[in-house]
Amino acid sequence: MMERLTSQSSSNSSQNFVSELATNLVAGLTISFVAISLGAAFGILSGRGASAGILSAGIIALIAGLLGGTRIQASGPTAPMTAVSVLVIAYATSTGRYAENGLELAFPGADPVQFVNLVFVLTAVILLIVALLRLGRLIQFIPRTVISGFMNGIAILIWADQVKKLFGLAGEQPYEGSTQANVLVALATFAIAFAISILGKRLFPRFQSFLPGTLLAILIVTVAVQLSALDIQMTKTEKVENSIAAWSALVERNLPVNWDTDLVLLALPFAFQLTMLCYLDTLLTSLVMDKKMFERFGGDERTKLNKELAAQGVATAAISLVGGIPGAQATIRSVLILNEGATWRLASASVGVFVLIEMLLFQDYIGMIPVCVFSGILFKVGYDVFDWGPTVAWVKRLFAKPAIGTLKMTHMDMFFIGGTTAVTLVKDLNTAVIAFTALFYLVRLYFHIPDLAFTEPENEIQQIEASPED
Repeated sequence: MMERLTSQSSSNSSQNFVSELATNLVAGLTISFVAISLGAAFGILSGRGASAGILSAGIIALIAGLLGGTRIQASGPTAPMTAVSVLVIAYATSTGRYAENGLELAFPGADPVQFVNLVFVLTAVILLIVALLRLGRLIQFIPRTVISGFMNGIAILIWADQVKKLFGLAGEQPYEGSTQANVLVALATFAIAFAISILGKRLFPRFQSFLPGTLLAILIVTVAVQLSALDIQMTKTEKVENSIAAWSALVERNLPVNWDTDLVLLALPFAFQLTMLCYLDTLLTSLVMDKKMFERFGGDERTKLNKELAAQGVATAAISLVGGIPGAQATIRSVLILNEGATWRLASASVGVFVLIEMLLFQDYIGMIPVCVFSGILFKVGYDVFDWGPTVAWVKRLFAKPAIGTLKMTHMDMFFIGGTTAVTLVKDLNTAVIAFTALFYLVRLYFHIPDLAFTEPENEIQQIEASPED
């Protein structure tokens, strides 16, 4: 009798293990579709190409999933990190706003590709130093008004960059083919992605899990363009060969070999900017995930903030060796994988494994995607990044009394949000965050102003869950 009970208990335990393993792997597979489509879009935005973005999405998700301080998460290239990477690459190639004072003039003869990778390696080193110094807890001192302001600045930078590319403005080379056709395809992609994000979650929630708005929009518009034989520019890809020799050559080509002191000093400001952004992007997401996991599992499991920063540093170093783009822990992808039933760290790491497998399987088809499709996806990404809540609440306050349970906004709040946004646009992220954080606490000494506060904190999490992309 005892043997029968023991056997039955063992059988149930095995079934539970298999069931939970399947659930975690399906969760990872589901989020990999979001990761691969956004990775391609961010790769295009950065200038390093769709393949580099997808490769980075896989590597970052795998490393951060295995080593990170958040048990259930999804990391990869994000809009803010990519927007700053664009500036690094523009400086290295002396284009855009850096056309007159870029790397070519500052350090003649420097290799642009290796300079960009040098910036990423230095970012990784600084992140590891920050983790060793245990500075993760400082995230609680960044005012929400400042965070809202720099997120708005990042969104505007993304929109402006895509408008320049579509219309060939500010020295940008426009996409090949008819400008009208490129613009229409980009707008159609944006409209489809936006509509699916609103309607799909309500009407076809399980279907949308496996075909998220970004990926479905890319597929629909690409098929339409191919069938109509529109003469517009297609995505340029660099085929990734699956061999030890090919990977060795890739690393050798991207490994920074010039560590001249002057060159390092040129790279450091960019590295500090990326470090600051990765710090904010990652740890703010970790705080959201701590709250969500407490609601889901109970207990007192909290992110090991410094371990998470160290993992992001290792991931950043890894992508620099393959010509990729840096990332951070991604809020919406992390919330989505938890909602898909993930309970093990395996789910987070499997996102990266599935992305890399999908890349090798489907890389021949990426070249069929019109490049302007990614402009449409990035318009949607910019919309998701922009912190609409405070601005909408402030406008409503001008015309009506705020309802109970909504965000309380003041003119002072909008000053900090608008000021941080403006400095992010005209100067850089570091200056904006440091200057307005210091100003916030200085003003607070005399006027006792609170940071943005919800009378119902759940609103912020509900807002995050309402958007299926990031």
